[in-house]
Amino acid sequence: MPEMNGFPPGYASWAELASSDMGKSRDFYGALFGWDTYTLTAPEVGEFEVFTLGGIQGPEIGGMYGLADDSLRSAWTIYFRTDDLPATLDAVRAAGGQVLLEPMNLADLGRLAHCTDSQGADFALWVAYNLKGAGVVDEPSAMCWVELACSDIEEARRFYGEVFGWKAVDRPYARPVYTNWKVGDWAVAGMVSLDERWPSDGLPRWTPYFWVSDCDASAARAAELGARVRIPPTDIEPGRFSILTDPAGARLAIFTPAAPDLRAYKEAP
Repeated sequence: MPEMNGFPPGYASWAELASSDMGKSRDFYGALFGWDTYTLTAPEVGEFEVFTLGGIQGPEIGGMYGLADDSLRSAWTIYFRTDDLPATLDAVRAAGGQVLLEPMNLADLGRLAHCTDSQGADFALWVAYNLKGAGVVDEPSAMCWVELACSDIEEARRFYGEVFGWKAVDRPYARPVYTNWKVGDWAVAGMVSLDERWPSDGLPRWTPYFWVSDCDASAARAAELGARVRIPPTDIEPGRFSILTDPAGARLAIFTPAAPDLRAYKEAP
């Protein structure tokens, strides 16, 4: 299990679910991925849940909190690591994004801010204190990839290049183009163009991918548990994936790699 002790700047380090029905979400992810949860209390946000893998004492996978307003949609938010939050927020604003939540401490876990990019896709920034990020990645039932779907690929390349210094590399995984974003030699995220497979609202969004051993079986199980299969299991060069909407309405993806180690794909030139 690739256990993590921290993430370099520009990497996706954490995923957090805002749920309209925490009980339904807890049951769904527990049944689909085998996740457990424990509750943390912080003065700034009250109570929130932490998903773990392999029991309550297992490594952290991500977080969850309840939406206070029923009109808001459930959604996963991706947190990207930064060592200099003020400078990164300045870069977000300068590149045409917005800061939705100004920097705040989350107890002794870390410091965060919520933003949108220049096309309106939500993401968050994280400065680690005692919570370095996900305790395990790139393993079954853990996050293994994050992906942006948007309508203006070139604008997104400009924005994230200016904010994180990401380098865009084209891949033949989707039409008209699939983008891998790299920090140094390592691919940290992907991007695909919005098309008819995405919700009719046409809103750009980040989606977390979670590793499963059998994409077809997991997609079928997710449907049994009340999820909607947006994109059925589909083959691409790195493996087989499916896009789902969980029972509370949050979008996620599941992925079965073609090879047991993702390093060859993430380090590809």
